[in-house]
Amino acid sequence: MKTINKFTMTMESCSANEYFARAAVAAFVTQLDPTLEELNDIKTAVSEAVTNCIVHAYKNSIGKIYITVEIFPDNLIKIKIRDKGCGIPDVEKAMEPLYTTVGGERAGLGFAVMQSFTDHISVRSVIGKGTTVTLNKKLELRVKCNA
Repeated sequence: MKTINKFTMTMESCSANEYFARAAVAAFVTQLDPTLEELNDIKTAVSEAVTNCIVHAYKNSIGKIYITVEIFPDNLIKIKIRDKGCGIPDVEKAMEPLYTTVGGERAGLGFAVMQSFTDHISVRSVIGKGTTVTLNKKLELRVKCNA
């Protein structure tokens, strides 16, 4: 399927950038005229994926987070959030609700939240090389009036 439009950015894995990432992705997606609910779903999923990079991928250090957003025909959006951090030893286990390696205030719901706000999620991870989370969301097609 051919990409209609594409956006990429790279940022540091510091918590101050989480809000910027969700706002930038949301701003790019607004060209499709999403509903407020669709926009909030995307922002929440992106926020969770970026937070995972910040908290888990680089542990107590700063690394790079790479975000790519592609828009395809029929309002399909593909969002890739990638890091070059420590990787996830057991992706299947990490995707279980309430599973966390950090504890404390972390509830272990990041992947569950991403799954509930998108149509499809895939996670690829290699120990010592990083993780890529791909989120797919198909927005409702709306007829626009040109009066």
